[in-house]
Amino acid sequence: MKPRFFYVLCRHMHKVIKKYNLPPEVWFCKKCVISNQRPGISFDKEGVCSACLFAEHKKTGIDWNKRRQELKKLCDKHRKNDGSFDVIVPGSGGKDSSTVAHVLKHEFRMHPLTVTWAPHLYTDIGFKNLQNFIASGFDDILYFPNRIIHRKLTRISFEKLGDNFQPFIYGQYTIPFRVAIQYNIPLVFYGEDGIVEYGGPNKYADRASLSIKNFVKDRFSGLFVEQFKSWGVNEKDLKQYFLNPKELKMIKKNNIKQYFFSYFHKWVPQENFYYAQKHVGFQANPDGRSEGTYSKYASLDDMLDGFHYYLSYIKFGLGRATSDAAHEIRDGHITREEGVALVRRYDGEFPQKHFKTFLDYCDITEAKFWKIVDSFRSPHLWKKVKGGWELKHQVK
Repeated sequence: MKPRFFYVLCRHMHKVIKKYNLPPEVWFCKKCVISNQRPGISFDKEGVCSACLFAEHKKTGIDWNKRRQELKKLCDKHRKNDGSFDVIVPGSGGKDSSTVAHVLKHEFRMHPLTVTWAPHLYTDIGFKNLQNFIASGFDDILYFPNRIIHRKLTRISFEKLGDNFQPFIYGQYTIPFRVAIQYNIPLVFYGEDGIVEYGGPNKYADRASLSIKNFVKDRFSGLFVEQFKSWGVNEKDLKQYFLNPKELKMIKKNNIKQYFFSYFHKWVPQENFYYAQKHVGFQANPDGRSEGTYSKYASLDDMLDGFHYYLSYIKFGLGRATSDAAHEIRDGHITREEGVALVRRYDGEFPQKHFKTFLDYCDITEAKFWKIVDSFRSPHLWKKVKGGWELKHQVK
């Protein structure tokens, strides 16, 4: 290896590890298929990840009947008897948000207004599921951001962050609060608390909600207006993506609270699928499974969704199949041995179906795409073999 190339390689490795706080040594959970490369995850002395520990806590450490009574009291406090909206549910028409909205409406007699931040590019099944959900008896606000600005931010996020989904994530969390302010609705109900469900610190295991300050910090990955301005984005173009100081004050003044439905209701994605299928006409992927995984019912809305998971595979060695299999192992639907086989078969599968669409949307060439992708490969995870890339460590 030439000295100059070795120097650049080491510098790049340090940069990637530091950026995401990745451990230089890789190991996998003894119970599921996740590795220590997932940002924020922790392990106990037995080699079990914090997500698996939380899954055990859900089974034995939580009185779900008591939690249901807590939810009933919360709904009783905020329910409006005149039929006007009393809770915001950010939703896409997907299995999870549909389940949350339906349960709140039909089991707790609330009057939800669902708020949909449109995906980059709707899939046919994604838009059909949203229509089916609305047709089952819900009011929905569907918000499309300026497409020119959204495309610009998507490309910048892909280039700078290795994640084309950041603009979608920002809007998904900003617009529901903005609607809550406009309609003076005090409750905003998200689905699962991803930090605890997928491997965050155990100190958050029993939180029902987040303050708006911590919610913004938690969901926006520490990236705010100033960061995007440094990348050449006009501040005016970011207006729809970030809550401004006046809005943050209004949220506090109006006592608008955000809650996680998963605190009150045991969160099992597969059960949400069956529930949504039965009650709101949710349909699974007509292609049978999504690229990069074996499942047929998750993240169906957006043509560019597969690249978000593929880029996770590049940055952390953890793709869509890993995420699906890990949760289903914890839920008792598959064994670890089955999960390992599924990960090794499907994880990192390239989302070829909409590749040309992605290139057109971001206005980049295929050569540029791969140059950006390869810039996010850390040498502690990847090696070159016969002109191609291979992971150095795979789950066993």
